[in-house]
Amino acid sequence: MNRNTILSIVVPCYNEQEVIEETAKQLSNVLNELILSEMVSSESFVIFVNDGSKDKTWEKIAELHHKNPLIAGINLANNVGHQNALMAGLYTAKSTCDAMITIDADLQDDISAIKKMLVEFYNDNDVVYGVRSNRKKDTLFKKYSALLFYKFMMFLGTETVYNHADYRLLSKRAVEQLLLFREKNLFLRGIVPLIGFRSAKVLYERNERFAGETKYPFSKMLNFAIDGVTSFSVKPLRIIFVVGFLFLFLTIAMGAYILYQYFNHNVVSGWSSLILSLWLIGSIVIISLGIIGEYIGKIYTEVKDRPRYNIESVLMKK
Repeated sequence: MNRNTILSIVVPCYNEQEVIEETAKQLSNVLNELILSEMVSSESFVIFVNDGSKDKTWEKIAELHHKNPLIAGINLANNVGHQNALMAGLYTAKSTCDAMITIDADLQDDISAIKKMLVEFYNDNDVVYGVRSNRKKDTLFKKYSALLFYKFMMFLGTETVYNHADYRLLSKRAVEQLLLFREKNLFLRGIVPLIGFRSAKVLYERNERFAGETKYPFSKMLNFAIDGVTSFSVKPLRIIFVVGFLFLFLTIAMGAYILYQYFNHNVVSGWSSLILSLWLIGSIVIISLGIIGEYIGKIYTEVKDRPRYNIESVLMKK
């Protein structure tokens, strides 16, 4: 362990005025314990990233910064999403820090795992994943939809850590490598394993949200899943290609059958089968165009090369 190691805890926030004070209190307590036990430097800090909140989140961060020497803050000019807010915090912190931990503001991730992550970091791991030990507190829908998502990502060839979200520790050199990935449609759960540095896992139990409402309803989770799939795999396009050939062979077979019936004077009017076939093929065509459109949309976003975020103001540790 090295008491000269400067640690930053990066916390993205969007409309978190109900929990921000309690989050700052609990993370400050953890950081003070680490400083007193000489696991990290007294220069360590917690940095809240305000992702264009519409409530008083930034005002509370600024107030906490003036009261608490361990609290820093970044105010983004507009809402850019959870993943980009994380990148803004990591980019700002990397110039002064040796290790960075990312954690959500809702206090669902067990902060006692931070010490375990540091132990793994001192065992020469550049990446330490916070992994949920179970999903007992999830609804059946959320539990099995998450399982399906991870299985599907594995099927598509994307390396992810099962039951890991965005609670992780990254060394400074890991963050520097992460920042070399320039895509705008970020899916950090898939990007971080691509860094390739030595990694470890720390198990923890996820708690109930301390206060406020979830910022990830089903619609956002669905969009996030689509981003993960389209950012890391072209297999959906290949599946469309294969399905197209299957329908070509089916069409040839049906054509042969129809000709056989025609020459045997056994043609029967088949209104129902015709309509069902048209609806089936039409649906597949529309779905295929939608999948292709997702990829084209990603290309459109990337080639414009707009900045991921704009920082309006920064309050760094004094």
